[in-house]
Amino acid sequence: MNQKILAAGALGALLLAAGAAQAQSTVQLYGLFDMSVGVSKDPGASGSVKNAESGKMSTSFIGFKGSEDLGGGLSAIFQLDSFLRGDSGQAGRYNGDAFWARNAWVGLSSKDWGWVKLGRNTTPLFVSTLSFNAFGDSFGYSPSIRHVFTSNTVSGDSGWNDSVLYGTPVFGGFSGTAFVAAGEANGGRNTGLGLNYAGGPLAAALVYQDVKKGATIDDTKTWQGNVSYDAGVVKLFGQYTKVDNKTKALDYKLASVGATVPVGDGRILAQYGVINASVGADRKTLSVGYDHFISKRTDLYLVGMSDKVDGLSSGYSVSAGLRHRF
Repeated sequence: MNQKILAAGALGALLLAAGAAQAQSTVQLYGLFDMSVGVSKDPGASGSVKNAESGKMSTSFIGFKGSEDLGGGLSAIFQLDSFLRGDSGQAGRYNGDAFWARNAWVGLSSKDWGWVKLGRNTTPLFVSTLSFNAFGDSFGYSPSIRHVFTSNTVSGDSGWNDSVLYGTPVFGGFSGTAFVAAGEANGGRNTGLGLNYAGGPLAAALVYQDVKKGATIDDTKTWQGNVSYDAGVVKLFGQYTKVDNKTKALDYKLASVGATVPVGDGRILAQYGVINASVGADRKTLSVGYDHFISKRTDLYLVGMSDKVDGLSSGYSVSAGLRHRF
């Protein structure tokens, strides 16, 4: 009987210890699925294309993230995210994309000292570009995202391999980031710096990026300044980006303004952006749409875009889509 009592006590202690350990560690499965139907025409193309596409408003992905409380305000953290194409069931943003291309890092986080992440990290330039325009991270419709990341201006991806990313705690609304990606015998290293402010309705960010990594990638230096102001009835966005291409001796000046207006359970979205190139064609892009939330995790959208490149016939795109977050 005593042995049974001792065994029961030991089992209870183990269960309590396991419960305490579980309470200190978390792992979360999450993601976003975006599908739309529409019609589009690229600038200079001879005709339009009807399409059913994944990721025009937000790139679809699935991921895992977690943390473990190490005590004393210190936590171990990790994140693994994979892009996906719902229209074809394929992984990645394109053929040949790495499986964990969105994020693949492990790190430490401290309430007093900030956090550090090692692996493949999203760049501060991409975060600031998506944060200060009405269409967020939309590769299909955000003039800011399209001009900075898909118009042959800034070189390098939205995430960097072999990288160390450090973020400071928030001091009086201010925070900062420092980013380094090792060259590893493939050109020089990439570096990035960011300074952010958020206080009440006002937010701002200043970002610097220097890309040298990659034997076939142009060396570019980029500065970007951002500001937004939320007046309640409207939220305004402003963004200016300066890109110097050292490899080709070119420079680009990118400017973008936008607004979101709450209407019922949705928002009207508008963003206009221009690229002024020192050599070659300029570009002007205007996107307008309505995003309606039918729940906290699910929204319907209708968006149209005009895309003009000097010397080419005008491009356009119209999409109706559905996004779900989980």
